[in-house]
Amino acid sequence: PDGSGPSAPTRGEIFLQRRCSSDASAVVVAQGKQKERKYLPLNVPTCYGCGAPLQTSEPEAPGYVQVETYNLKKKHRQLKTVPCGRCKLLSHGHMITAVGGNGGYSGGRQFVTAEELRHKLSHLRHEKALIVKLVDIVDFNGSFLARIRDIVGANPIILVITKVDLLPKGTDLNCVGDWVVESTMKKKLNVLSVHLTSSKSLVGIAGVISEIQKQKKGRDVYILGAANVGKSAFINGVLKMLSYKDPVAAAARRYKPIQSAVPGTTLGPIQIEAFPGGGKLFDTPGVHLHHRQAAVVHSEDLPLLAPKSRLRGESFPKHRLSGGLTGFTIFWGGLVRIDIIKALPTARLTFYGPKALQLHLVPTEQGDEFYQEQVGILLTPPTGKEKASSSRWMGLGAKRHLHLKYQDTERRGYDVAVSGVGWMRVEAADGGEVREIDLAVHVPKGVEIFVRPPLPVGNDGGEWYEYRELTEMEQEVRPKWYF
Repeated sequence: PDGSGPSAPTRGEIFLQRRCSSDASAVVVAQGKQKERKYLPLNVPTCYGCGAPLQTSEPEAPGYVQVETYNLKKKHRQLKTVPCGRCKLLSHGHMITAVGGNGGYSGGRQFVTAEELRHKLSHLRHEKALIVKLVDIVDFNGSFLARIRDIVGANPIILVITKVDLLPKGTDLNCVGDWVVESTMKKKLNVLSVHLTSSKSLVGIAGVISEIQKQKKGRDVYILGAANVGKSAFINGVLKMLSYKDPVAAAARRYKPIQSAVPGTTLGPIQIEAFPGGGKLFDTPGVHLHHRQAAVVHSEDLPLLAPKSRLRGESFPKHRLSGGLTGFTIFWGGLVRIDIIKALPTARLTFYGPKALQLHLVPTEQGDEFYQEQVGILLTPPTGKEKASSSRWMGLGAKRHLHLKYQDTERRGYDVAVSGVGWMRVEAADGGEVREIDLAVHVPKGVEIFVRPPLPVGNDGGEWYEYRELTEMEQEVRPKWYF
């Protein structure tokens, strides 16, 4: 190839060399793309309910199908219509865990680690996709996925807030939408819009569908979120809305993802033919987070952490105490303990969380003894004295001191959110003086506590919430919210 004069290559030889180089580079690029996409083996038959690869060897593992059923469906090319044995049990209310490791669960069998599930999403940063990210409004900080950019890269995000039907009665959703956008702006993500939705009542789902169809532009759409945030329920709601006019979505509804109270129901990407005009919809495995309460409780207690009806704030003190709450301890089930070290007599704590987590007020000096005697009995979860005394329950091993100052007389208070449970609003006395509250919050080791501006819920939320004045530049870059 480097010859000159009579030994120089002819034009035909030069053409062949370039053609061979082009073919060789195309092979290298194709191998690289195949390596990036190796976590989406669409040619391998998977369970339509959870996305696990179908198998016939291990009955207790996800994806198991009887050999006779597998061979019959394979013969008729109907493997896409086969649910695995685990999905059948989950659909009947059985609590079957499959995810262990960092963010997984200590109870039940563990067939896959949380790290392996997270690794299945790593290809998204290399693709051009539209991300629909779901966040639970009851556990906003705990389910937000703070490091979402490591998974999706620079892909645009439609932020969907789920379970708004659980907010207390009389909540002004205009204020909630503005509060969510303010909190999202601090994350500095590529958010196109924010939608407040309820998969149960289908409120807000039509707006999300409209935004997806407007923004997808032929790209695949991935539903992303923390474990048990409601991804499968959201997809079922989307398919239900689309099925009224779209026969493709109506057909997809017959084999929709399984819904369950067990976080980690979905174990692999599930491809759904929902859009007739190009671009597919994918349900993805939930991202398991070690800092949520679901990662530390027993699998049988997981349903207790999911609110089943509207939240109702429960305030302390219920009756006027001469010295206020100072020197008292409040137990929030067996999962949270709040010691009130210092507070003015008129200070008030209001709790928003699942009704299954009962609140108990005792003097702080009796707190340790009360917990040892009543954990697993009055203080549940953990449910049952045997589980509470076993090595699987780690107890309240983490303690965080909170010193809250109220210098702004207009400020309503603070929210102290416990990841995976709910939040409590801490309000000081009215007046012009500098007010302070000292708390010690005990939770299981690893569970995170967030201090944030108060979420405007209830009948009085719209009265005290103040909208921030925006500059012209902020108005341009600030995502719009819809309900």
